[in-house]
Amino acid sequence: MREKELKEQLLKESEEFKKANQLHQQYEKKLDKLKAKNYLTEAEKQEEKELKKKKLALKDKMYYLMIEYKKSLK
Repeated sequence: MREKELKEQLLKESEEFKKANQLHQQYEKKLDKLKAKNYLTEAEKQEEKELKKKKLALKDKMYYLMIEYKKSLK
């Protein structure tokens, strides 16, 4: 199963994956808003770092869930 198909399947079947994906998208939108600014305050720079960390952690979680799902299919 391809990665895209796997993601689509998990979005339908796994509430945990779905929530992680939604949060990942929310963090991406917040980061886009920060990137659109010409200048970031120190607080905004800190927020950007935290959002990147959280987004990466969610991506790792989603890949872990994808691997576990693939294992369960065998």
